Amino acid sequence: MYDMMPPQPTQFVPPPEKKHMSVIQIMLIVAALGFLVWYLITSLAPEPDQYAYVTAGTIGTRYNGDCLIIRDESPFDAESVSSIDYVAEEGTMVGAHATVCNVYTSGFSTRELTTLQDSRDQIKEYQMKRLGQEIATDAQMEKLESDVMTRAREVRDIIGGARGNMSNQEALLDEAIRNRQRYLKEKYADDPRLTRLLEDEQSQLQKINSWTKQYTTVRAGVVSFYSDGYEYGLTVNNYDQFSPGDVRNMINGNKPPRDTIQKGRTTIYRLVQDGYWYVVMLIRDNTLNPVEGTEYELRLENFKDTTVKARVVSFARMGGELAVRLSVSSSVLPVLYIRSCTGVLGEDVTSLMVPARAIYEQDNMVGIVQVDENDYRHFIPVNIQEKRDGMCYIAPIQQGTLKENDLVMLFN
Repeated sequence: MYDMMPPQPTQFVPPPEKKHMSVIQIMLIVAALGFLVWYLITSLAPEPDQYAYVTAGTIGTRYNGDCLIIRDESPFDAESVSSIDYVAEEGTMVGAHATVCNVYTSGFSTRELTTLQDSRDQIKEYQMKRLGQEIATDAQMEKLESDVMTRAREVRDIIGGARGNMSNQEALLDEAIRNRQRYLKEKYADDPRLTRLLEDEQSQLQKINSWTKQYTTVRAGVVSFYSDGYEYGLTVNNYDQFSPGDVRNMINGNKPPRDTIQKGRTTIYRLVQDGYWYVVMLIRDNTLNPVEGTEYELRLENFKDTTVKARVVSFARMGGELAVRLSVSSSVLPVLYIRSCTGVLGEDVTSLMVPARAIYEQDNMVGIVQVDENDYRHFIPVNIQEKRDGMCYIAPIQQGTLKENDLVMLFN
């Protein structure tokens, strides 16, 4: 018989319980991650500068106003002007005794010039005819003709690209032609036809000259054929005699009066001296107290702004207007065609400059912390004169305690 044992019951092992993280554990992990991020940022990111140097800066006050320009210019005029033949170029510097222009008065007509040219063409044609007859037999004429041909050939060579001075060669050619004509006049002085032609030319030339005046400069200067009428009554010799009210009137377009002798005449040109000029500026801010001899920066606002150094000559106050008279030592060309414009007068003061982060407060006093060569720190009280673009313009309360290139601390 077999022993019959009942089967053992199957045992089921329950699954392990899931472990959940506590809130404290989560907070510790987050804190650890945060510390890691902070450490990486602070260790890898560049540190801001902790020091800076004191530098020189310039601050100042700006005064706006209206400007009246005065140049050292001499106008030249004439009566009964018919036309003008300009010789000099506008706005250029010319020397003394230079020809500026030829002025033709009433009664002159361009037909007179045509008649003169016709007479000269006839003289030239007749001279060439006689010249052809005389070259073979007159050694002097042969030489003169050879000179003309040589000079003409030299001019043609330069035109063709040869090296040389065209103006000089043209002058030499003109001289050779005049020498030939002079010889012809002397040689054929008894020729009745040539004599008549020469008399006609001279008569016509005298007729034209009676209507023509050539203007030449008495001294060097800049020539301009543009005039605004102020040149007669407003000069470098009298500009300081006008009151602020007079200056305001001129800025508004009222020209100073002319002398009786100048009325009815036409201005031909003006000769302007270069290198200096003057400005009378009406300041809108009456807080300015100008001192004679003080130098300012002056910016003239026009189509193209011009900035120059200007020195106070004198000033006047009247009726709430302050007129400052200024002298400028620079080229007159930028203001050659300007009579009035707006302007800005700058009063510049040299100051010390540090970053705004250098400002530190101690015991209710504002200052900076200076670092000396031994790495010692010194608190130096300062006055802040102006703040601009992240910089502070400062002045030490005790003179001499701070200077350019000193090292100062920066604070966050």
